[in-house]
Amino acid sequence: MDKANERASGLLGRLSGFMRSCLFKVLCMGPIPTHFSFIMDGNRRYAKKMDMGEGAGHRAGFFALVSVLKYCYEVGVKYISVYAFSIDNFKRRPEEVKTIMDLILEKTEGLLEEGSIADQYGVRVYFVGNLKLLSEQVRIAAEKVMEATAHNTRCVLLICIAYTSCDEIVNSVRECCKDKMEEIEDEEGDDLVDIEKHMYMGVAPDPDILLRSSGEKRLSNYQLWQTTHCTLYSPTALWPEISLLHVVWGILKFQRSYAYFEKKKKKML
Repeated sequence: MDKANERASGLLGRLSGFMRSCLFKVLCMGPIPTHFSFIMDGNRRYAKKMDMGEGAGHRAGFFALVSVLKYCYEVGVKYISVYAFSIDNFKRRPEEVKTIMDLILEKTEGLLEEGSIADQYGVRVYFVGNLKLLSEQVRIAAEKVMEATAHNTRCVLLICIAYTSCDEIVNSVRECCKDKMEEIEDEEGDDLVDIEKHMYMGVAPDPDILLRSSGEKRLSNYQLWQTTHCTLYSPTALWPEISLLHVVWGILKFQRSYAYFEKKKKKML
C-alpha cells in the first residue's frame, strides 16, 4: 500500500509539474516581471486562525515562501525580495522576537546545505537592511550565505531583515555625504544617482510588482523609494495561504498594467 501511495504521489507530482510548466509557457507570451517583491503579512493571524502555537504561523509562512520562490524562478523572474523582519518588529514581545530570530537562523543556515533552494536554482542571496541590529549569530550566518552564494548568477533573492525604508534612506544619505563631500560642495554630480547607489536595495532593479498578503494595502515602510512605478497587489489570503494562483494572478496584473507603467517611465527619462 505504501509503495502504491508513493507511485500515486509521484505521478500526481509529475502531472502537477507538467501543468504548471504549460501554464508558465502561456504566461511567458507576455512580459514577465524582472523583480517581484513580497510583504509576507498574516503569519500570526494564520496561527490564531488555525489554533497553532507561537511561531507555528511563521514556520508555515516559510514553507509558503519556498513554494512562491520556486514558482517565480520557474516562470523566469530574475529578482525576488521579501520583507522578512522590520526594524519595528524588534518592539514585539521578546519571546516572539526570539522565536522568529531562531527560525530565521535555522532557515539561513539551511541555505548553505546541498539541495537547498539556493543550490537547486543557482540563487544569489543578499540580506538587506541594518544588519548591525541582528544578533552576532544571525549576522554571521547571513554573511556566510552571502559569501557562499556570491558565484550564483541565475537569479537573486533579497531578504529584507532589520529593514525599513526610513532607515535605508537615512543611511544612504549619510554614506553619500561621506563619499561625495567634494562633489556636493562643488555642486557637481547627480545627487539622486549617488543616493540610489548607496541604498540597501541598490543591488537590484526597482520592483515591477509588489504583493502584500492579507488584503492590506499599506507599504509599512517597505521599499518606499523603489515602488514609484510598481504594480501593487493585495490578495486577502494570509501569507501561509499564498499559492500558485496568487503568483499567476499577480503576474497577470503586472502584464495588464505593463504598457501604462512603461509609458510613465519613459516620461521620466
